[in-house]
Amino acid sequence: MNRFEKSGMPTEARIRYLDGDYQVESPGTFVRCAVTGTTIPLDELKYWSVELQEPYVDAAASLKRFQETVSR
Repeated sequence: MNRFEKSGMPTEARIRYLDGDYQVESPGTFVRCAVTGTTIPLDELKYWSVELQEPYVDAAASLKRFQETVSR
């Protein structure tokens, strides 16, 4: 259990996505994929968009969002 899991209940974090890193603005244990809605534990977060400020569960979800935004 990390220091933010006092109640043992998972909570959604609010994150500011930066180039190659992210900053936790509101503590939590996970974020939600902007494409699939899947929960992503913070220690497994690897894909996000700085421009759109949203996380992705995997490379496929990231590519899907990229293709959606390019085709607008």
